[in-house]
Amino acid sequence: MLTLKTIDHINIVVHDMDAMIAFYCDVLGFQKTKDVIIQGNWIQQVVSLPDVKAHVVYLQLPAGPRLELIDYHNPVSPTLPAGSPHHPGLRHMAFEVDDLDLMVAQLKKAGVRLVGQPMTVPDAQVTYDGGIQKRLVYFTDPQGNLLELCSYTSSV
Repeated sequence: MLTLKTIDHINIVVHDMDAMIAFYCDVLGFQKTKDVIIQGNWIQQVVSLPDVKAHVVYLQLPAGPRLELIDYHNPVSPTLPAGSPHHPGLRHMAFEVDDLDLMVAQLKKAGVRLVGQPMTVPDAQVTYDGGIQKRLVYFTDPQGNLLELCSYTSSV
């Protein structure tokens, strides 16, 4: 049986590439590693769309999968409303941080909208090995995609 090796990348189709790059790089600390236009038969066959032309930007953190932003110039992608946390399908990306409160303060300073308040996951509902506790908060990027910051600390 074949097994998965790792998560290679997470893809977000965007409508305002500049705003998304600024948010992920300036606010969250990603680094832009590639900026290309893709087109031709190969991508048309992959996505099963005619006459594809798209702007693709790769963003990286020091560890973990890269973020791949795609703005379809042709065919033009429809504008779809952002989902809610309980809507079926891929709902959010989570980023682990060392200091959740510091990151929340930085997000607020940058004008980022928090969906709720930072909370600790109750031990009565979810336990982690070694007395670890998880804190998390949801927020959105400029396109309304749901994101999570989380931190893990020892309660012992």
